[in-house]
Amino acid sequence: MRAMATEFIFFDAGLRDRFIQFAAARGIVGGVRADAIEGDVVELPDELGDEVAAALEIEYESLMDEQMALVEANEDADAPDVLGVDVTLPDGSACTVRLPPALARRLFDVFAPAEIHELVGAIAASVANPTTGPLCRKI
Repeated sequence: MRAMATEFIFFDAGLRDRFIQFAAARGIVGGVRADAIEGDVVELPDELGDEVAAALEIEYESLMDEQMALVEANEDADAPDVLGVDVTLPDGSACTVRLPPALARRLFDVFAPAEIHELVGAIAASVANPTTGPLCRKI
């Protein structure tokens, strides 16, 4: 079983490397692995201080804005056409939830990357372990 990590997906190696350098400048060592669908996943430890975590989120949001601009500017057929959010299901297995770019842009307009990750993770967990019956009930 792997240690808990916060994951950030990148479709551009240059943006990925800038993020790794940003984290390293703050003393954070992480890992990189190829995503199962496309791009690379940067894994950073979960136990980060609030200020460092906030700085990483701001930097990631900025880089994702650049990524979206690159995708929109690239009319090449090989351009990424989805956003992948890696989640860990309740049984411990990992999977990637694909989001269409229009939906991903709308999410990034309103939510921070960590919030998107949490939202998609909650949806995936609910799908993996569905609850039947009415939504409003005493637990």
